[in-house]
Amino acid sequence: MTNLLNPSQQLILIVDPYSTGCMVAQEITKRGYQIMAIWTKGFSDEMKTHVPVSCRDLTYVDEVQDELHWSLGDLVRAVDQAKERAARKIGKDDGYYTIMGCIAGGEAGVDMADLLSEKLGVLSNGTKGDFANRRDKRVQQDLVRDAGLRAVRQACGEKFEDVEEFLGSEQFPVVLKPTDSAGSDGVKLCHSFEQAKEHFHHLLTVEAVNGGYNTQVLCQEFLQGKEYVVDHVSRNGVHKTMMVWVYDKRPRNGSQFVYFGMLPIDPTSDEAKVLIPYTRGVLDALGMRHGPSHGEIIITNDGPCLVEMNCRAHGGDGNWTPLARALTGSYCQVDVTANAYLDEEEFHKVPDVPPSPLKAHGLEINLVSYSKGKVKSMPGFDVIKKLPSFVWLSPAVSIGSEVEYTIDLITSPGCCVLMNSDEDVLKKDVDFIRYLEEINGLFVYETKGESLARPNVNTFGLGSLPSGKKSHHKRSSTLDRPGLLRIMSQDRPELRMGLGLRKRMTTVDASREVVVVTDPYSTGCLIVKEVQSRGYKVIVLWTRGFSEEMKKHVPLSCGKMNYFAEVDEADDVGETTRQLYKAAGALRIVACIAGGEAGVDAADVLSERLLVRTNGAQGVFANRRDKKVQQELLKAAGMRSVRQAAGTEWNDTVESFLKNETYPVVLKPTDSAGSDGVKLCHNYEEAKEHFHALFEIEAVNGGFNTEVLCQEFLRGKEYVVDTVSRDGEHKTCAVWVYDKRAANGAAFVYYGMVPIDTSTQEARLLINYCNRTLDALKMQNGPSHAEIILTASGPCLVEMNCRAQGGDGNWQQLAQALTGGYSQVEASVDAYLDKKAFSVLPQIPPSPAKAFGQEVILVSYAEGEVVATPGYDVIKKLESFVYLETGVATGSHVEHTVDLVTSVGSVILLHQDEDVVKKDIATIRELEKNNKLFDFVKISMMMKAVSTLNFQNLSLSNVM
Repeated sequence: MTNLLNPSQQLILIVDPYSTGCMVAQEITKRGYQIMAIWTKGFSDEMKTHVPVSCRDLTYVDEVQDELHWSLGDLVRAVDQAKERAARKIGKDDGYYTIMGCIAGGEAGVDMADLLSEKLGVLSNGTKGDFANRRDKRVQQDLVRDAGLRAVRQACGEKFEDVEEFLGSEQFPVVLKPTDSAGSDGVKLCHSFEQAKEHFHHLLTVEAVNGGYNTQVLCQEFLQGKEYVVDHVSRNGVHKTMMVWVYDKRPRNGSQFVYFGMLPIDPTSDEAKVLIPYTRGVLDALGMRHGPSHGEIIITNDGPCLVEMNCRAHGGDGNWTPLARALTGSYCQVDVTANAYLDEEEFHKVPDVPPSPLKAHGLEINLVSYSKGKVKSMPGFDVIKKLPSFVWLSPAVSIGSEVEYTIDLITSPGCCVLMNSDEDVLKKDVDFIRYLEEINGLFVYETKGESLARPNVNTFGLGSLPSGKKSHHKRSSTLDRPGLLRIMSQDRPELRMGLGLRKRMTTVDASREVVVVTDPYSTGCLIVKEVQSRGYKVIVLWTRGFSEEMKKHVPLSCGKMNYFAEVDEADDVGETTRQLYKAAGALRIVACIAGGEAGVDAADVLSERLLVRTNGAQGVFANRRDKKVQQELLKAAGMRSVRQAAGTEWNDTVESFLKNETYPVVLKPTDSAGSDGVKLCHNYEEAKEHFHALFEIEAVNGGFNTEVLCQEFLRGKEYVVDTVSRDGEHKTCAVWVYDKRAANGAAFVYYGMVPIDTSTQEARLLINYCNRTLDALKMQNGPSHAEIILTASGPCLVEMNCRAQGGDGNWQQLAQALTGGYSQVEASVDAYLDKKAFSVLPQIPPSPAKAFGQEVILVSYAEGEVVATPGYDVIKKLESFVYLETGVATGSHVEHTVDLVTSVGSVILLHQDEDVVKKDIATIRELEKNNKLFDFVKISMMMKAVSTLNFQNLSLSNVM
């Protein structure tokens, strides 16, 4: 029956009111009743301040702190004294207030609420027998098992010896948790006996989140299946289902259990039909007859199984309450809890289960960060608040906070509630938030120097890294590198077309002729093999400073390299020339070709001396490899070029440029191999630091940097144009565009290299600009590849590489299929040794291309030590698969991909059907996104249930 006494004289005790407990207290005060707060022994002062924003005005008639030396009788006397004191404070007699109820305001207050309510003779779940420890998670499972319901296999103890036998026989992983903690506190998934033992001892030494120390540790089987939460309110053993929720958990950032949100479940669904009666059976088994509860339950292969029953209101600061009221049409667990204690008649009016269908569409979203950094601003949060479905937002970070990759609830940057009567609008808003997360649009971080390394042979562990730098993937860089995996499909029709395989003989006496190749590595080795396939001998010239390690940098597709002779560069060009003639002996030297970036200058000089086809090394063109000189020559030719300054030391010119140029700016060595040392700096201090650092590190090709170039940052898409020239006639072999996106907090992560149709406007602009650039640099002979950005004011050179494109020539078969028969490798040899063959090459590749494909650069969204590579097996079976190259194998340590050094490999896809290629690309991206490329060493992992407690050490703020 409804209580007829004056509510203002009726006092409700709330034990440890925090989080949703404050909302229950506030609902009670709205109805005119008075609240007294009881704080249990050891409850921390910090947790007392854990009050939802909507309850900040909540006041109590008095507060009582249970002292360590007090008995229950002492506490009751203290409550009576506080009750009298509160009455006198408003001028009433000592008996003015009557205690009508005692409710747990949080997990730590459950036991005391049962004791105190029983002692005071108000509605109580009691403490008789086993029910005295119903909060104990071990006891819960024992009681559920005794009731004939599915329960968890488990062992519990104060000493490790108590659980050792269980851990020795149970299949891992297993869950370890304190028996009496607040839901998520200290719960960890352990994958080995050693991890479990370590966490067991840890739990007995750390303070629980609600205060006090853990006294026992529970070890349980790990339940496989979807996890649900079932909210109830009970009175006299009548259980009303408030809501059924399911956790949206997915693998992300290397963690298998990242919470993405909490979704409502229709009470007539198959899941709910199983969960609701099971949960009510659990409540009966635990003697839970009165008050709110929320059970965490997993539906396993053999039915629902309790994870734990929380004998209190659902937590999370009650942020879900407006959503729950909309879903039911009028009520939520907070409202009905007040009814259960204060208005029996209203309690019985509440439906047994929520309506079906639910009255609205909505969910709670846990935000996920795919990046890390120090927060400068939070524009994504402002956008979220403007969404049509927006109800509520609670950021767990603020300006100045350090955001980490989200791997659990502690590392989640916040949560929000969305709700809308139109399900389609809600879905669009959810998708938009997930898109914001994926493009790192939630936050702007304080800037840091970013690597602008471009794809080349060094990026996948195929060459040496600069001295003093560590390979993130423990990759090897020699022919016998066991960690390097290369797999090529041999049974594809596109690869059986004989593309580019015809033998060509420039002269009838080719066997009596020899070609000099300077510093052959990467694609240079493919050129050597092509030269040899035409009957020529090859002499290798190793330039001064070229490292022994880089000499071994041979694509595995080339096998063992055999040269007619090898010559080391002498102190002067005359002596080097004599040594080459001596090595040639009776053979005639007919060409001198650069086999790599470090060999370009020597090839120009020596080809002049040897009187063979040459680009020359006269005047300014002696330094055409210098990136500063390249831009100066373009500017002199009246072409779009980059604003820049360079120096061999910190000087007025460099300092003035860096102080006056718009940031960010690019810093790079003037003569490095494409990507080596190239960095985007966002402010003057970063630029100055990197300027000096470049003089301290060894260049990737050997030697040290001698000059640093500072340039404007070009905005736009970045392209690569591959060309081959003979006597100033330029033939375009391919046009590519880099697929660059923001990922893992980095702005420029390479996802691949995509061929561009040569009939498009962008291709025509790029090809024309590239040919003019080659003319300006007097690049008349041989291969080159230009890196060009298409800016708002037209194409602008990043740098011209006066050699074949790198990447170990992994793109060769793709390029051959696209053109129908040739690539830059064959065309380069034609340019030097076969005038007729070069003359019949088209000026540009055919349009449309003869096939479809691209290079896919693999991106890792996770980190850890690799124990298996299941994603490789999937990739190898793709219909368009041609080639896989990766330095990541079992035992490698993988990091989040933020640049090319941390990328995890490269895949070439090729097929006659464009849809097949698109489908296979999508498959690879799904493998990456869902952390299915690799299996990592499993470490014990915190399994936090959703609660605002998990954000307590961050900057907690709520935005309505």
